[in-house]
Amino acid sequence: MNIKMLAIDLDGTLLRNDKTVSDYTLSILRECRKRGLKVIFATVRGATTLLFDDTDLFDGCVKNAGATAFRGDELIHKYDVPISEIRPLLLACTKNKIRAAAQVVGEQMHYANFDVSSVWSYIDYFKIVDFSDFNLDVVKFYALADTDCEKEIIRHHLPDCVRTFVCRDNITFVFHKNAVKSVATMALAKQWGIKCSEIVAFGDDIMDVEFLQWAGVGVAVANALDEVKAVAKHICDNNENDGVAKWLEENVL
Repeated sequence: MNIKMLAIDLDGTLLRNDKTVSDYTLSILRECRKRGLKVIFATVRGATTLLFDDTDLFDGCVKNAGATAFRGDELIHKYDVPISEIRPLLLACTKNKIRAAAQVVGEQMHYANFDVSSVWSYIDYFKIVDFSDFNLDVVKFYALADTDCEKEIIRHHLPDCVRTFVCRDNITFVFHKNAVKSVATMALAKQWGIKCSEIVAFGDDIMDVEFLQWAGVGVAVANALDEVKAVAKHICDNNENDGVAKWLEENVL
């Protein structure tokens, strides 16, 4: 395989269920970079990206499902939603007691209408705000919609400029309609003169379907949703058993 770039999802793919990475996986990623491959992560979520802020594992990253892409610390790609467009959704969630939060470019802070740490104990960087006074453009919105009624309220208040999906643990995410993992990954690839056909992408959740279809080689971990495995060219071992690293050692190194 003529692979020059690795684009790897984090939660459920590279990370084990306890949010750790084995020494074996770390050694494989470092060996890939040593041999000249570009290595990035491409994720929807924010908290787990903090695990890699001070590491030498990645040349860049795609965050917020493709809303942003960074080459090192340099922001090279961005699609956020104007607050004027998404404020009605934020207010509707608060009015109907739907737990919701918004994040902005360049910040880990969760601006929320609920205590975020009550759901994710490891997140302490949140601020409870009045969304009627919130004036920042939003790179990511998420809500914990537990009922069909709550999900319908969210759908009713979605602006035209966004897309939404519900992940495997029932969190509703909203991003700009142009926030796509493949587009943001390609923005990074162009920085290094790499073609789509030279990229291998790894994933597990519904957001990765398009990602794996787009890449030159799409690899699903064994614990991936059936929809993801259906479009993958290869299936590797699961995230608990170093599936990504094993596939790389066998097929790339």
